Amino acid sequence: MASIKHVIELSGEEKEQLKAIVSKGTESAQTILRANILLASDRNNKKHLTVVEMAEAFHCATGTIQKVRTSYANNGMEAAIRRKQRETPPRQPKVTGDVEAHIIALACGEPPEGYSRWTVRLISEKCVELGYVESLSHMTVQRLLKKTNLSLT
Repeated sequence: MASIKHVIELSGEEKEQLKAIVSKGTESAQTILRANILLASDRNNKKHLTVVEMAEAFHCATGTIQKVRTSYANNGMEAAIRRKQRETPPRQPKVTGDVEAHIIALACGEPPEGYSRWTVRLISEKCVELGYVESLSHMTVQRLLKKTNLSLT
């Protein structure tokens, strides 16, 4: 018989939280599955299941069961059932608040010599020319102007 690496003993409060997650059904399917795994893994549970039995009952891999149990033992309940949030976005935004202000100022200002009005392409080219950003798509300017309810007409 395999040895149990992580013994799960849930407190009364943790059981109630997990039961609420499962019964309400408003959380993601992954969160509900992980809550069910922890409830079934509880040592004090009358119907304590093995890893293989849980995998069959919840239609998932035994590795999933082990990961949830290990995460609970090492990091606690919240880390075991919820996804970790990113600390930073995958890529830093090119257009910051300062650049947005410059774009809006350009759009509200006088158009360049020889033009009757600003276009999104002219604004993006002017921002690069003035050194606000290294490169800027005209579609980025379009989205920014739409977001701020500005019209170039």
